[in-house]
Amino acid sequence: QEPPPLLSVDVTGLVSQFARSFVLIFPVYVLGYLGLSFSWVLIALCGLFWIRRHRGGKSSRLGRALAFLEDEEEAVRLSVSSADLPAWVHFPDTERAEWLNKTVKQMWPFICQFIEKLFRETIEPAVRGANNHLSTFSFTKIDIGHQPLRINGVKVYTENVDKRQIILDLQISFVGNCEIDLEIKRYFCRAGVKSIQIHGTMRVILEPLIGDMPLIGALSLFFLRKPLLEINWTGLTNLLDVPGLNGLSDTIILDIISNYLVLPNRITVPLVSEVQIAQLRFPIPKGVLRIHFIEAQDLEGKDTYLKGIVKGKSDPYGIIRVGNQIFQSKVIKENLNPKWNEVYEALVYEHPGQELEIELFDEDPDKDDFLGSLMIDLIEVEKERLLDEWFTLDEVSKGKLHLKLEWLTLMPTADNLDKVLTSIRADKDQANDGLSSALLILYLDSARNLPSGKKINSNPNPLVLLSVGHKAQESKIRYKTNEPVWEENFTFFVHNPKRQDLEVEVRDEQHQCSLGNFKLPLSQLLESEDLTMHQRFHLSNSGPNSTINMKIALRVLSLEKQARSPEHQHSAQVKRPSVSKDARKSSFKPQVPVSPTPDSHKPVPASPGTDSEQKTDTAERSQAANASPQWAADLSRSSSSLHASNLSCSPSHLSVKEPTPSIASDISLPIATQELRQRLRQLENGTTLGQSPLGQIQLTIRHSSQRNKLIVVVHSCRNLIAFSEEGSDPYVRMYLLPDKRRSGRRKTHVSKKTLNPVFDQMFDFSVSLPEVQRRTLDVAVKNSGGFLSKDKGLLGKLLIPLASEELAKGWTQW
Repeated sequence: QEPPPLLSVDVTGLVSQFARSFVLIFPVYVLGYLGLSFSWVLIALCGLFWIRRHRGGKSSRLGRALAFLEDEEEAVRLSVSSADLPAWVHFPDTERAEWLNKTVKQMWPFICQFIEKLFRETIEPAVRGANNHLSTFSFTKIDIGHQPLRINGVKVYTENVDKRQIILDLQISFVGNCEIDLEIKRYFCRAGVKSIQIHGTMRVILEPLIGDMPLIGALSLFFLRKPLLEINWTGLTNLLDVPGLNGLSDTIILDIISNYLVLPNRITVPLVSEVQIAQLRFPIPKGVLRIHFIEAQDLEGKDTYLKGIVKGKSDPYGIIRVGNQIFQSKVIKENLNPKWNEVYEALVYEHPGQELEIELFDEDPDKDDFLGSLMIDLIEVEKERLLDEWFTLDEVSKGKLHLKLEWLTLMPTADNLDKVLTSIRADKDQANDGLSSALLILYLDSARNLPSGKKINSNPNPLVLLSVGHKAQESKIRYKTNEPVWEENFTFFVHNPKRQDLEVEVRDEQHQCSLGNFKLPLSQLLESEDLTMHQRFHLSNSGPNSTINMKIALRVLSLEKQARSPEHQHSAQVKRPSVSKDARKSSFKPQVPVSPTPDSHKPVPASPGTDSEQKTDTAERSQAANASPQWAADLSRSSSSLHASNLSCSPSHLSVKEPTPSIASDISLPIATQELRQRLRQLENGTTLGQSPLGQIQLTIRHSSQRNKLIVVVHSCRNLIAFSEEGSDPYVRMYLLPDKRRSGRRKTHVSKKTLNPVFDQMFDFSVSLPEVQRRTLDVAVKNSGGFLSKDKGLLGKLLIPLASEELAKGWTQW
């Protein structure tokens, strides 16, 4: 069967367009030929317009009357713009709350006093301690405004909830004329906020219900998904010039604030002093959603040529969202029936009200085109446990998406662990697809009697580094104390708890030294009651009485298939989007923003080596999407990577999109697949960890002040992945981000059929020293292959921040 042609000419459309043009131009030609006035054309057009309007108005009135008789509710909805209707009109289970709005209006002056106190007593000291450059930060004016928060609707859940809790969803809207002014005296910088808008769904959980007044033990607040947030800044440009803030932008700041409001981040307010709120501070997810993002069919062709006359195809990719967890697939070039075969795992904390949201886009150099969307209610997925279906895409004329969804239950026993390990091929240490068998949930409480660090009689600035395998997260910094209190939650996906360890290290952020550490084999949790440990752990290489208090729980991920009769037909409930396509694109499409991952409250600077397998040069237009919970340095879920020792890399300030590393992505080259899996098994066993089995590159980087240029010398690479039986044909490509123009690209020559190429080539970039310290060097090692070869692809990628004081002296490192 011959492949479909790349381009197709729409003959019918071309003839139709010609006919319409002829009908419009011919009467004008006739009038000119007969010598008549052009006024006859205007009179004829006015008459035609009046007739059509009269007939159209009559038909519209008749249609509305008939529709009103058939369906009164639908007729009212069509006559009013849906954007102007509150939530209680759209959904019958959402009720009006005017009495609540009147209460909030009466309480608003006192709420403003509380917010001002929160800014001055909590936020201001935290900002001052976060960075030495911000030590003179202060709020000069805080006025929240007189316009109170408005609640447009309230939904109360009565089904599928615990009897000891009450769950409310509040549709909130706040348009405030506030004035918040701040000042950094050290840099003579003044900035502020003139107005704030926030719209979204806030969940309120009242639990536990108790038998004494006030009947409610505690109150928990959070947003189910990222709210719409708009801030009108004043002096933002001056603020972003301050050292320590110059890597941010308006969009990134809004994304950071929005995601800190979204689950799993929550505010817990105890209402009774005796209530044990430890369980509220140790939230266990309701389940894990494993998403097999398989393929699509019959997508729209968005690429056109010759002003739409010649139609092409599309370059589709998908964006998947569950709460604030965002994943992005790889791009399939020139294909209307793409096959991704990628797998992602997402935590689900509150399934009543949460949905799986998917959007497909066509990648373009300027603005990506919309190819369709899908929303699936997670309650339906939980009921069915396993769904493998084709779903019709919304908001487009055609297109289908094939998904396989698995609802994994968190089991507090290890009875079926061996069965789970066998199902994901982890029982024989075959980490071929990186799927998870368990979830590690950790509550970091506090530490006691920490040592002083390098300076005697000085309190450290402690933070905690947590790692399981190659996934690492870090806590917030507590300043000037040897008895810090963190009260933070962390989650880790675990491939095989029988062979993996939890490593904990307490570090002093100020002096960059270790204050103590310990290692806990996860197999000890398998022997504990309810797979849970809550105790003080003694720190090694620390003070004699140094301890850290933690609560750790392991939960086995089990797929419990529902018993169904043969005639039972299941289908997930697909929700129709409640907002317009443009509005949803503005919230999804961006930059795959900087946001806290579900495993952590703070993005962790990832290893420079985490990058998804790519086979085309288009994948390099992008940067790591660290909104993904699987992104943080999970080498076993990445197809190929380079390793750079002693170089820290934090690409979080870059806001260009890049595919999220899939847990089980297709690797079309069997030679590369076999070798990569063998090296990953060695890496997980720890047998060749010091030899960097995923590859290394040797670079010399320095800045020449005389020539005002950044000098980069590419020496050699070693231990690369073989793309064929004869080896690889590697070369090195570099960009000085954010400049990714063709003129800014630097490339070495191609070394044929070698895994240890030697280049010894020097390149330069014309840039000043202050400017280069705000830039990032993007280095990629690629396989050239031959003409029309299928072996072209990415061998590894590396991002090197250049914000180093040693840049003028230079360094050479592997």
